[in-house]
Amino acid sequence: MTEYDEFAEALIDQLAVEINEEKDNSHLASKIDEDSDFNINFDSLEQASERLFPWAKQKIQEFSGLLVPENTTIKFPELVDLKKLKGKRIYTTDDARDYVDYLVEAISNEDLGKISSLMKQDPVKFLVYSTYAKNYISKISVTFGDYLDNTIYLNKLFFSILPKIKLYNQGPPFENNFELINSSYMGGIKMTLLEESIHAIQQKLYEANKEAVKKVNEVYEDLAKIVLEIDDSTLSTVCDYMNLEPVPDDFPIAKRANLYFVLNPENFILGTLPPDQMATKEGQIDTKLSEMIPQLSEIYHRWLKPRQDQYAAMTVIQGMANVVIKNILKDDSDFKNYLSVFKGTDLVSFQAQKNLGIGFAESVFEKLGKDVFKKLIDDPPNTLELKDPQLYLSRIQSQ
Repeated sequence: MTEYDEFAEALIDQLAVEINEEKDNSHLASKIDEDSDFNINFDSLEQASERLFPWAKQKIQEFSGLLVPENTTIKFPELVDLKKLKGKRIYTTDDARDYVDYLVEAISNEDLGKISSLMKQDPVKFLVYSTYAKNYISKISVTFGDYLDNTIYLNKLFFSILPKIKLYNQGPPFENNFELINSSYMGGIKMTLLEESIHAIQQKLYEANKEAVKKVNEVYEDLAKIVLEIDDSTLSTVCDYMNLEPVPDDFPIAKRANLYFVLNPENFILGTLPPDQMATKEGQIDTKLSEMIPQLSEIYHRWLKPRQDQYAAMTVIQGMANVVIKNILKDDSDFKNYLSVFKGTDLVSFQAQKNLGIGFAESVFEKLGKDVFKKLIDDPPNTLELKDPQLYLSRIQSQ
């Protein structure tokens, strides 16, 4: 087995829990369909979405004053297609686009030979983008929806089988629990349609995030190339200096991959720098390490600004969505049932989990009301203003 094959197997092994969960749920759903005692039918995801999408658009307009674009459509991809879609959400450098699409497809199909071949073809791109692919695909089982290019995508696997699995597991008589499970099912669809409809309004922020991520990934590709080209003597010296776990010499790419992931600024800088301080500090780069790898200082300097832009855009995107969902659904009985039955939590705990950007968005909303949502899209804050909402308020009120 080659080192490339080892990487391919390790990558799929890291997804084993999610892959097995997908297969187990699909198998259980098929078993339920074959049980003649279970004759309960839920509305299809397509039927429920057609009914609830106008409701979601109206609620968003009433609360935020914003209109969901008329050309926004809804699609219901099967599992593999949804995984490929997540791959499209990996914003690559221009020459890496096709490579990443092939890689995501290979991972989605658990094609070890293809994954190994792609790593051998371009180890730099594999190091940079395999982590994205793994993280995106590993979240499929808890991804209810997504948005890309004027289209809302709903997770057909999740919504089509989870309600009947929940009902079936509670046992007969199934009719007794149908209303509660069906209400929970509707609550999940309401939440997802609201969130993705808000994202459909945020196109300008999405474009800013996309361009920032592409620049970040350009830096990551350059860092991977630097690390893969390090000579063996320097590699050993750096690894010893950083106390990295030893890797056998017959795995030269693995040794360099370990170093790449340690030196990746997302770990090396943000690992010791709180996200809300990222805008104001560049982090200290060890002098001796910089002497051994002279390009590091420039790498980290180039990375900081686009990473700040990415952080700012995503914080506003999620903060705005979280505020809108929180206010629209706070008294919705279907949503409360969804949290209780599907998530095993309550509204307070759920909102505590959905905390990215919500403090900033709530602060400016309290001051300016619903007019602030359009302002956040047209004139978003920078990272300093995210840390201190009053700076943002002062700037936009003085214009």
